[in-house]
Amino acid sequence: MTTSTQTGTGSAHPYSPAFAVAGFGFVSGALSVDENGRAVAGVEPALDAAVARLSERLATIDMTLDDVVKTTYFVTDVSLRDAANLHYENVFDAPRPARSFVEVAALPYGATVEIEAIAHRS
Repeated sequence: MTTSTQTGTGSAHPYSPAFAVAGFGFVSGALSVDENGRAVAGVEPALDAAVARLSERLATIDMTLDDVVKTTYFVTDVSLRDAANLHYENVFDAPRPARSFVEVAALPYGATVEIEAIAHRS
């Protein structure tokens, strides 16, 4: 039997911030914003904020960063790649999750980083 958990849907955002099914967690993009939804300035602070928002979303489906198997980073400036690589090494233990890194023209709320993830728990 397949069970799923959908959390956090509302009129402001017609999607689930996180959705769990069959041991997998699918996390919608977590932006580099503070707890009040304001964009965080600076490379390291922005990366930290996006990971913090990602962690919050994972928690809604009873998962953590340790469960993440794949991430996709969307950034407004591909030159953030080196800083993001160093940050990734500090956030995730080896073997680290697979990752894609994509430059986009803009992100909501003026954010510079957005991270989506797939997590799995056996």
